[in-house]
Amino acid sequence: MSQKLLIDLMKLRGMDDSQVQAIDTTLLVEGEYKTIKELATFKFTCRRCADAPCVTVCPADALEKDDDQMVVRSVNLCIRCKSCIVMCPFGTMTLDLFKPSDGYGVYDISDDDDMKAYADKFPNDVVSVTDSDENPEEHIHKLNSRILIRDIAWDS
Repeated sequence: MSQKLLIDLMKLRGMDDSQVQAIDTTLLVEGEYKTIKELATFKFTCRRCADAPCVTVCPADALEKDDDQMVVRSVNLCIRCKSCIVMCPFGTMTLDLFKPSDGYGVYDISDDDDMKAYADKFPNDVVSVTDSDENPEEHIHKLNSRILIRDIAWDS
């Protein structure tokens, strides 16, 4: 059984985690690396609005919907104007998702050592390394083969 990163997204949202971010270099989305927090937020929290006011209001066309109607942000196009944050009726878009990284404190969780180092930056009940598997009854969902997210997932 391989080890996985378990992130309690509900608790992480309440923390200032801007000093450290996690990416998975095996996950290229639209040719870009996204933070694990952004990927998980859009996958499990986004309500996939039919008219998606966040997408409509974006002056840089940095937001679009994928085939599953999930919002995807182009990091390269995003000008961080915060219009989407204001327009999101459910609070999915939050300021911390759009903080630029200076490249320091970015951990690649596809690397076991980086995964452990990232987890060590947070209390165990927020981010931990585990041998557990997905468990929807406990609100633990699989983001990919190495990442589990604890969140109350919105289901259409």
